[in-house]
Amino acid sequence: MKNVLLLTAVVLFLLGCDKQEKQDALPSNNWQSIKWNKTLKDSLDTGATYLSVYSQVYSTTEHKTHDLTATVSIRNINKRDTIFVKNANYFDTKGDLIRTYFKDPIFVKPMQTIEIVIDEKDKSGGTGANFVFDWLAPKNAQEPYFEAVMITTYGQQGLSFTTQGIPINE
Repeated sequence: MKNVLLLTAVVLFLLGCDKQEKQDALPSNNWQSIKWNKTLKDSLDTGATYLSVYSQVYSTTEHKTHDLTATVSIRNINKRDTIFVKNANYFDTKGDLIRTYFKDPIFVKPMQTIEIVIDEKDKSGGTGANFVFDWLAPKNAQEPYFEAVMITTYGQQGLSFTTQGIPINE
């Protein structure tokens, strides 16, 4: 009887662990909920922003790296105007496209922040990963602000830093 109870407890524990892994795999944003379904006005200003993001950084030599979790923030710093982000393209160190986070424009309400999280286990970007965002904003509105925070911890040591987006020509 003890063996049956022990076996049942182990099976339930393992099933619980499997369920948690599936929850961790969910995307950080529900892009469909912020998808813009209407026609965008021709009068909107267009722009593009480059943002460096690090999946890994070198440590002590070029042969040792630390893996990082990156949080990418898409911030609308306008108090009244909604902005639109047409795409978020993620590139690796070699400049190859890894993934596009959304293909239809999304809207970002005034003062809202949308986040993309690159898991620490995701090494696909490497030491020179980056994003390119194409966006639209009403004339005279502030451009969206793009920022990334990279972090990792090892024991009692922690490593964190930020990067800011810069405008680029399309």
